[in-house]
Amino acid sequence: MQTMGALRLLLLCLLVICVQVLAGGAHRPPAMYVFGSSILDVGNNNYLPGAAVGRANRRFNGIDFPASIPTGRFSNGYNIADYVAKNMGFACSPPAYLSLAPNSSGPLVQTALSSGINYASGGAGILDSTNAGSTIPLSKQVEYFNATRAKMFAAVGPHAASTLLSKSVFLIGIGNNDMFVSAFAERAQNKSAAEQKKDAAALYADLVSNYTATMTELYAMGARKFALVGVGLQGCVPGVRALSPAGACWDSLNDLSAGFDAALRTELAGGLSALLPGGVAYSLGDCLGFTRDVLADPRASGFDDAAGACCGGGRLSAEAECAPNSTLCADRDGHVFWDRAHFSQRMASLIARAFYDGPAKYTTPINFMQLAQSS
Repeated sequence: MQTMGALRLLLLCLLVICVQVLAGGAHRPPAMYVFGSSILDVGNNNYLPGAAVGRANRRFNGIDFPASIPTGRFSNGYNIADYVAKNMGFACSPPAYLSLAPNSSGPLVQTALSSGINYASGGAGILDSTNAGSTIPLSKQVEYFNATRAKMFAAVGPHAASTLLSKSVFLIGIGNNDMFVSAFAERAQNKSAAEQKKDAAALYADLVSNYTATMTELYAMGARKFALVGVGLQGCVPGVRALSPAGACWDSLNDLSAGFDAALRTELAGGLSALLPGGVAYSLGDCLGFTRDVLADPRASGFDDAAGACCGGGRLSAEAECAPNSTLCADRDGHVFWDRAHFSQRMASLIARAFYDGPAKYTTPINFMQLAQSS
């Protein structure tokens, strides 16, 4: 069994590989800064204390990652952040902030300037109250970026750092955990349809307000290009399906997610230019719509199983988390979902590609490629 020291050394070696630029990445942004939840986390939760923290730093996670090691990604290999980065010309996502921050500021600043930093955390929400105490909420992720930015300014000067940030991509993918927490709270309270509708409207207002406030903060810190990943089809993840005797999707959770996506899309389209003047650009990826299309005809996308998890236990392999003693499916690329709540590596690659240069219906108002290449 590998010692912790040997594992850390191997992870550092892989970080070096990940900041290398892919051949043909002539139009890649200078850096990418990542904020969000477990769909984008590349290992920040590995460094959080407490038994309640969701972590993916154990096998079988990472079985298809280089060297087959669990890096902290909730995936059998790469995740959406990695594939967005790959499409933009990087080798994979920039490294996790907490893998660099405890050390001297040198590696952190060098990485921030050369490829970017990933601040995403499994379990995080738009609201600080979502899974409080067991994750890095979005507001804290922004604080970490601000601390990084200050070190960048000190290292190369405000003008050079600001120019780099203005040309870099800020990837945000968050809101799924807020949907889960709200939906299960409503379910426990057994509220009427009218009460649920009223609560949903209040939730959307709160979430969209915090989301746009985050963009405003990042804009004030120099961000000009925002790649946004909408909330997915949360009611169809295996862990939710396993709650149904028939293994069906939870439609009300899907409706809640769709409502948030619509509210965010409307707010961005109607008020972003006034909120963030001065050359700001964004692309909003429709994760819910893309997933719905894949689940409607999984074989058309090369999937054999669109309901169950590849790694887990119990019904649909989704009543238990992915663990070293889990049941592992034989065909990982044939599964839409890796574990009870997260996409497989292959599904992540398809989502990122659809947002980069796929059909226009999956991104608005431009796609991720146009965003990355915009001046």
